[in-house]
Amino acid sequence: MRKKIWIAIGLVLLCSFLILATTIRIKMGKIPSEKDLLAINQQTASEIYSSDGQILGRIFAENRTNVSFDEIPKNFQDALIATEDARFFEHSGIDYRSLGRVLIKSILLQDESAGGGSTLSQQLAKNLYPRKKGGVLNLVGAKFREALVASKLESLYTKEELLTLYLNTVSFGEDVYGIEAASIRYFNKKPIQLEVQESAVLVGILKATTAYNPRLYPEQAKTRRNTVLSQMAKYDYLDQERLDSLTAMPIELQYRRLTNERGTAPYFKAKIRPMIDSLIATLEKPDGEPYNIETDGLKITTTIDSRLQFYADSAVAQHLTYLQDLFDKHWSYSKPWNENPNILEYGVTHSEAYKLLKAKKLSQQEIESAMAKKRPQTIYTIAGPVDTLMSAKDSIQHYLMLLQTGVLSMEPSTGHIKAWVGGLDFEYFQYDHVTSKRQVGSTFKPIVYTTALENGIEPCDYFKNTQETYEEYEDWSPGNADGDYEGFYSLKGALTHSVNTVSAQVILETGIQKVIDMAHSMGIRQELPEVPSLALGTADLSLLEMVNAYATIANKGIRMDPVYILKIENAAGKVLWEYEPKIGVDVMSEQTAQLITNFMQSVVTNGTGRSLGSRYGLTNEIAGKTGTTQSYADGWFMGFTPEIVTGVWVGADNPGVHFRTGDYGQGARMALPVWALMMQQALKDPDFASWQYATFDPLDDDLLASIDCPLYTEKMTLFDRLFGVKDRTEDEDNKEDKKPFFKKLKGIFSKKKDKD
Repeated sequence: MRKKIWIAIGLVLLCSFLILATTIRIKMGKIPSEKDLLAINQQTASEIYSSDGQILGRIFAENRTNVSFDEIPKNFQDALIATEDARFFEHSGIDYRSLGRVLIKSILLQDESAGGGSTLSQQLAKNLYPRKKGGVLNLVGAKFREALVASKLESLYTKEELLTLYLNTVSFGEDVYGIEAASIRYFNKKPIQLEVQESAVLVGILKATTAYNPRLYPEQAKTRRNTVLSQMAKYDYLDQERLDSLTAMPIELQYRRLTNERGTAPYFKAKIRPMIDSLIATLEKPDGEPYNIETDGLKITTTIDSRLQFYADSAVAQHLTYLQDLFDKHWSYSKPWNENPNILEYGVTHSEAYKLLKAKKLSQQEIESAMAKKRPQTIYTIAGPVDTLMSAKDSIQHYLMLLQTGVLSMEPSTGHIKAWVGGLDFEYFQYDHVTSKRQVGSTFKPIVYTTALENGIEPCDYFKNTQETYEEYEDWSPGNADGDYEGFYSLKGALTHSVNTVSAQVILETGIQKVIDMAHSMGIRQELPEVPSLALGTADLSLLEMVNAYATIANKGIRMDPVYILKIENAAGKVLWEYEPKIGVDVMSEQTAQLITNFMQSVVTNGTGRSLGSRYGLTNEIAGKTGTTQSYADGWFMGFTPEIVTGVWVGADNPGVHFRTGDYGQGARMALPVWALMMQQALKDPDFASWQYATFDPLDDDLLASIDCPLYTEKMTLFDRLFGVKDRTEDEDNKEDKKPFFKKLKGIFSKKKDKD
């Protein structure tokens, strides 16, 4: 009888063991094969680079990039092994003593948080094949699976390869995976550049990625770092003197958040993302599968120059901080919506908060009550984010009063985009002011004058500065900003001083449709209204279009369409796609391009752009044009040198919000300073020092003769009108090259209402 009892007990225990073993085996899940482990394919972030080799940002599902063993500093390896797995180079993947201890705690003590028994190989297994959430049996099953996978990994990879795999997969908190992403996030440097104490900080994070995050909890992170350093000393990686020195040091972060939305040139990256997707859609991996930009570790090289991008960003930060302060003071006793209630009403009804409340079918009174309720929120200010207590309506008013900007630089000879600033901060404002459309003001005039030159109007043809009323165009009567209507301007003089009355005459004499055709040829994509006010820049166009048009002039009349991406490589460095340079489109004669460039140099030396030299001390050759729209809603400056074209726009998102006077509201005050500050920084950079001495091609004798006349004259006789002011003192031989008498005579009497 006793024997039968023991047999029964034995059977029960055996069955229980088998049930437990079977349960654990089920909980273990599928064990990857050797083939699976040899083909480990981690999700790797794609990286976007500037043309000068600097990383602009990443595109990822998980923020991870892989490094080789040689890129992992020795001090990091020492810190990791001393803290996480002291016998790493001795065991074969499993530390049986530690594993036994953990199993006892997990099974007998029901401690689901039991840890400390996993080797780096087991942790790697856990990273590659994450655990399922559940009870103790799930944990035990996961532990067994990790032990088996670790053993397989040890048989397939060297210790150095395992260490590299581990450091490319482990999480460092936030959205960071792998040593390289962590090194850039917390210290803005490559892993190989890490100091001992910095490596210890990162290793310390692995214990608890939130609790030991040095940005969130600096004191806890320092304590954990010092624990790691003590472990390094314990295993003779550090001597006592070095330990004492390092533990006394503060943690000095250089936090850089490279996310899908942030990093350098975020508006540019948002612009090119669809382009990249379109390009890689035509490419296949060796296994025939399509590439995935978020997981396949592609390297995309763009046209952006990181240095010029930095100078553009810093110029915006410097000037907009100054200008916003002026703007706030300008409106300190009132607000634009006090004069025009539609501004605030539009802002409220088009806000996300209003739309959400409206979708809930609340009454207007309920919506207004909800939007007046104050709540904690973080708002953007020009000085940085601010935590405050504010209602939705207050927030709308705050953002209505912010001045925004767009800056774009293009290399005219290639079309390469070199700098792109779409707004103040992409995290808060995704609306891109490089591609959005605003009235362009007088920056459109060079297109009008280019068309005039191409169609036979001479640089020294004079136009009377008089205000006219054009009955055939609904009594349109353009006026000059300065209210002056005296004298006569040459074509060059009229552009230099941005004379509206003359520009109106020029577009009508040239032909509005011809100007439209020229604008489209130069890079303007938008449809343009066939009205004479086009000459004054009443069309809504983008900064991108305007920079393309000016680049055509700077490139001697040849249009190069914008280029954004130069090359796409796979994770192994194989080139998958590469941009093939294209031949530009001839839009105008080289002589016309030279003349209009000369005109715009005069704008900089004698006209509205002269502060580039007088205030900002720029002495290099510059051509440009300012622009100011009605009521100072938009300030523009388009400028170029022989090497680079840069356009700047400044204004509020709502055109009804603006300066009330030209003291600060004109393009020369709102936009030109950004251009000047950017150029100042570039000229100090040794890589761009040659720009200081670059010159536009000199005009030949015929072109010089064609502009040899005063920009302005108070009075003109009939003789002046027929032969030009300069003809008075010239001999008969020189007069042979002048415009024929009857052609001039015809031109004089064909000009609308332009009589002495």
